[in-house]
Amino acid sequence: MNMRDTGELPVRTRGLTAIAGALALIAVLLMVQIWLLSATLESFLRGNLRASLPAAIVSGVILLICVGLYLFVARVDAEVGS
Repeated sequence: MNMRDTGELPVRTRGLTAIAGALALIAVLLMVQIWLLSATLESFLRGNLRASLPAAIVSGVILLICVGLYLFVARVDAEVGS
């Protein structure tokens, strides 16, 4: 029985797919974080100080998500062995 009969992909292919998806999500989150930084800075320079704390909190959450995704990528990469 070959792999096509079982309907499963090889471990390496599944690992690379997971890594590619996680890296794409990290890229999107970093773009959102850059947008958040520029919008907050613009608001701060206009004199609106109330937006700074919520933006910093959201930015910190995005950072934690990106770190978690990075650790996921490192673990999958170690399991795949590439």
